[in-house]
Amino acid sequence: MASTYTANSGIEKIGAGEQAGTWGTTTNNNLDILDRAINGVGAITLSGTTHTLTTSDGTLSDGGYKVLVLGGSPSGTNTITISPNDQDKMYFVHNNSGQTATFTQGSGANISVPTGSKALIFADGAGSGAAVIDLLDGLAFGGTKVTSTATELNLMDGGTSAGTTAVAAGDGIVTNDGGTMRQTTAATFSTYFNANLVTVPSAITSSSATLTPSSAQSIYQKVDTSSNNVALTLAIGSLAIGQYIIVDKTSSSNTLTLSYPSNSQGVSLGNSASFAIAINQNGTIFTFVESIKY
Repeated sequence: MASTYTANSGIEKIGAGEQAGTWGTTTNNNLDILDRAINGVGAITLSGTTHTLTTSDGTLSDGGYKVLVLGGSPSGTNTITISPNDQDKMYFVHNNSGQTATFTQGSGANISVPTGSKALIFADGAGSGAAVIDLLDGLAFGGTKVTSTATELNLMDGGTSAGTTAVAAGDGIVTNDGGTMRQTTAATFSTYFNANLVTVPSAITSSSATLTPSSAQSIYQKVDTSSNNVALTLAIGSLAIGQYIIVDKTSSSNTLTLSYPSNSQGVSLGNSASFAIAINQNGTIFTFVESIKY
């Protein structure tokens, strides 16, 4: 009985009673084919725009390698045809060719591996309709399938490509929530920023007070003069440069007099002021504007 060959690696199965005295040579060759299929790393030289990766029965061939290191000088995207189209194959691919390599086996799906990239691919050996599949597409971690694209992952990894897509209230923004990455809406961020942009303390009612910001947060300060005159001194405190204090006299009764750090710049209205904006100019002094409401 003549020799036959395994379906996917072309290993020779010696016919009963054959190759007397020579079967050792065939067996050694089979072991070499197995070694290549299990751990073999092959340098595949590409040229032009096409290449055929063949596995031949009973022969050490390029299609029998487990790891394919692509090199050479292809003239453009190189289409690598896995042959024959009825063999199941799994390859680790490292593309160093300088061009994109596209793996195909039949009329089914193909997989492209950009230059400088690595891939783990599976050819299904389905004959004329055979497809090549990227085994790293759709990996699952902890029972959850990864559905993000490589472009999305690259952005999260610090990609610098930026567009001008308008931000809508319902758009999601990724944030680090105490060490856990979560997504929340732009509207939620807007609410937070608006709430924390300016702090609004309780109204000042005492006749003499000093307002010293304790955090880097602008202040809207109401002053109630309904019971007495109020003299209010403003201090820089922890304000960052450019942050401000708004002072709003809420009663037409009595007077409000504002004082600022030395060398602050503005026109004081004395005890006629009823509204003021004082901006931290340089970390030491305010630039201020006072106006009259009543």
